[in-house]
Amino acid sequence: MVVNTIKENLRVNKKVATRKEMIFVEGDVIVPDAKPDVLNIICTSGVVCIYKKEMIDEKIKIEGNVDTYIMYMTDDSQERTRGINTSLDLSEVITIPNITSEMEGNIGTNIKEIEAKVINERKISIKATVELTIEVVSKEEISIVNSLENTEEIKMLQEQLRVNSLIGSGETKIYAKENISIDNIDNLVEILKLNVGIGNKDIKISYNKVLTKAEAEVKLVYLTEDNRINKTVATIPIIGFVDIQDVNEGNLCDTNYEIRNIIVKPNSVEEHSVYIEMEINVTTTAYEEKTINMIQDLYSPSENIEFNKKTIRTIAGKREVLDTKDISERLKIEEVQARNIIDVDVTPIIIKQNMTGNKITYNGELELRFMLMGDDLQIMIKKESIPFEYTIDNISDSDNLNVHTNIEIGNQDFVIQEGGEVLANVQMRMNTMLDNNVNINTIDEVQTTGEREEQDYSIIMYIVKKDDSLWKIAKMFGSTIDDIARVNGIEDENMIFPGQKLFIPRYKRKGMSSENASMINYA
Repeated sequence: MVVNTIKENLRVNKKVATRKEMIFVEGDVIVPDAKPDVLNIICTSGVVCIYKKEMIDEKIKIEGNVDTYIMYMTDDSQERTRGINTSLDLSEVITIPNITSEMEGNIGTNIKEIEAKVINERKISIKATVELTIEVVSKEEISIVNSLENTEEIKMLQEQLRVNSLIGSGETKIYAKENISIDNIDNLVEILKLNVGIGNKDIKISYNKVLTKAEAEVKLVYLTEDNRINKTVATIPIIGFVDIQDVNEGNLCDTNYEIRNIIVKPNSVEEHSVYIEMEINVTTTAYEEKTINMIQDLYSPSENIEFNKKTIRTIAGKREVLDTKDISERLKIEEVQARNIIDVDVTPIIIKQNMTGNKITYNGELELRFMLMGDDLQIMIKKESIPFEYTIDNISDSDNLNVHTNIEIGNQDFVIQEGGEVLANVQMRMNTMLDNNVNINTIDEVQTTGEREEQDYSIIMYIVKKDDSLWKIAKMFGSTIDDIARVNGIEDENMIFPGQKLFIPRYKRKGMSSENASMINYA
């Protein structure tokens, strides 16, 4: 006979795949007729834009472009610095087992290197190495049996578990536009270098809406009409609303930003400024922390019971750790004497991640690329590095912990000292998302299949084995936890140990009155 169950719904965002892929985007650039010949490459920079991603069975298809900026030395008597901007098409199909078209994928991008080689004075070969961080999730709604109807004869092993239940997700498209000012004395000829990053991310939740806030941090190196090189830095606000039904202030959110398109050009209307427009796709997934009651096991001392067991994998303990780390270091750079620092690229690299006990330790380095210019207007690139260590304390269950750490570079300052030293002050903004994989062991499809084999009321002696519990022993012999505890004088049901001798009262035969059962002597 089928036993009626009482169920509770749970929505899970199951992580199907998390992986990093290194792809290569290549192309050739022909130097426009209006620009002088190329002697050698000084440096390169770029921005990745992903404008389309498509989930296919066993595959994910990605389309976009890499906007690249190349600074080069001209092959003429003046040996000037000039720049070329080009866009490389990015199209990649990545095989990922077990994914389907119904799943969702988040993609993070990072340019590891852009290599430019001079083929001849009018042609440059470009190869961009792009790191993709891919996370594929499957949204599932499941039912958890947390109670049974008419359960007088059925003993249940129940457990409470706190999990992060999925509320929903949504996305919005944001167009961020800004005129970035340059020095009033500068008449811009061309943009030599561009760096764009998205930082200072924050959210505010109101009923059914998530306000997403961030800043696009833009750095431009440009050439002026009088052949000088200068730099400007600006932040562009990125603000949008994501609609998610039933989200409220007590919930947690994961937010992902993807640059889909970027336009950078001298402002034709306002002098001494550069116009920037970015299309950014923002996706947000909201969770609530939920306590669920589960039946992990059951039996009846008087009836045979059959049921299915199933394991559900989900996440719990979701939290965000925000921190800053200030690094101050003196660097010996002899080449800096008699030169100005035009720009410094700062790239954080995590070399090693070590999880021990209740903490995570990161060892890495800040990779610094100095752009130096002398009185002769010649550009020199000098690379340095600064090691760092960062620790996150008070984590739990490291064996099943998911960790995603993002490092943003905040305030930075580089001051030339006497004797060829540079005082480097860099602020690192650490954003770490933590959650635990948990397996929910529950039951389903409960039914009785008749009475247990009849037997006289009896008592036996049992020696406790390793990993035994009173629940296991009671189920094994058709007894009850309460009866075993009472007969053996056990006050704490969890306090039994291997080798301990227990007297196990066997349950009364079907139809035996409780009055008669109470007269049986267990001594």
